[in-house]
Amino acid sequence: MIPAEHRFPCGQCGASLTFQPGQRELVCDWCGHRQSIGPGPARAPGRQPDDSGDDPALQWSDGRRPPGAALREIPLEQGLDLDRGAPDIVQTVRTLSCPNCGAQVDLDADHHAGACPFCATPVVTDTGPTRRIRPQGVVPFALTEAQARAAMTAWLGRLWFAPSGLTAYARKDRRLAGVYSPFWTFDADSESRYRGQRGDAYYVMVQDTQTVNGQTRTVSRQERRIRWSPVSGRVARQFNDVVIPASTALPPAFSEAMKPWDLTALADYDPAFLSGFQAEGYTVALSDGHAAARQQMAQVIHQDARRSIGGAEQRVDHVESRFANETFKHVLLPIWAAAYRYNGKSYRFVVNGQTGAVMGERPWSAWKIAAAVAVALVALAAILYLSR
Repeated sequence: MIPAEHRFPCGQCGASLTFQPGQRELVCDWCGHRQSIGPGPARAPGRQPDDSGDDPALQWSDGRRPPGAALREIPLEQGLDLDRGAPDIVQTVRTLSCPNCGAQVDLDADHHAGACPFCATPVVTDTGPTRRIRPQGVVPFALTEAQARAAMTAWLGRLWFAPSGLTAYARKDRRLAGVYSPFWTFDADSESRYRGQRGDAYYVMVQDTQTVNGQTRTVSRQERRIRWSPVSGRVARQFNDVVIPASTALPPAFSEAMKPWDLTALADYDPAFLSGFQAEGYTVALSDGHAAARQQMAQVIHQDARRSIGGAEQRVDHVESRFANETFKHVLLPIWAAAYRYNGKSYRFVVNGQTGAVMGERPWSAWKIAAAVAVALVALAAILYLSR
C-alpha cells in the first residue's frame, strides 16, 4: 500500500496552502486566499460510547464528525492486536529516523532529508513504509511561530550564566519547527479491593525532666500517638483521557513540563491541520503506553484507598484492581521545537503550541561563572579589609 500524499493547492493561484495557528483556516502565502477546515472541536470531556463512530447520524458526508460529536474511542484489545480490525485504525507512512534522539518524523511528498526538529541532528535515513495506528484526533496549533519564539526568548532571558551566544541565537529570528507530537490517551473503569491499616491519633500526658539555669524540674506535655487497626474495602474510579507520551524523542521532564493539555480542543484528525508543519510518528508501542497509563492509574487508586481508609494516618498494604471498558486514542499535540548547538553539544528547547509553556536544556558559560566568582571574592576581600 502506497502512503497517501496530502496536498492542499490554493484555489486561486495553485500554490500550497498552510495551516494558520489559532484559526481553522488554510492560507496561501502567495496570494492570501483562505480556506476553512472542517467542523469545530470534536467533543467535550467525558466518556463516550465506543460505538459512536458507527452511528450515521454522527457523520458528515465526507466522514468527518459534526461539532460536539465524540472522537472515536478504540477498544484497547483491538489496538493491541492490529491484525483484528486493522483496516479501520492502521495507516501506512514513510518516516525519517533520527540516529541521535530516536525521533521519527513523517515524510511528505516534498521532503526526503532534513534536520531533526528536536536535536538538530541531520536526518537522512528513510525507514520505508511502516504500518502504524492512525491518529484519531489533533489539537491544532494555537500559538504562531512568532508567539512561541517570544515565549522562548523571554524564558532564555531569565537564565543565569547562560552563554551570550544563546540569547543571540534567540534574537536572530531563527525559526522554530512546528511539530505535532504523538500521544496516547487511555480510558478505563476500575474497581479495586484494598487491605491496609487505619491510624487514629490519641494523646497521652508524659513527664519530662528539664534542667534550666542549673535547676532540675519536671514538666508535663502531651505526646501524640497512633493506634493502628486493620481495614479493608473497595474503591472504584472511571479514568478518562490519561495522557501518555508516545515518543521518546524528548526526555520525560519535557513532556511533564508541557502539561496540562486542554483536550477539549481536540478536533477530528484532518491532514489539513498538518499542512506546513511536521508530524512525529510514535515510537512508544501502544502496549508500553498502556503499561505507563496503568502505573498512573495505580497511583490514583492508591490515593483513593488512603482517602477511603480515613483516620489520621493510613497504610495501604495491598491493592488488587480490575479494569473494564478499556479504550484508547492516538492523538497529535502541538509543540514548537528548537535546537541550539554549543561546544559541539545540542541543547533542546520546546514550547507548548497550545499554552506557551517553555522547557529547555541550558548550557553554562564557564567565563561568566568565573567572572561572578572573581567579583564575589573581590567583594569578600573588601569587606574583610574594611572590617579590620
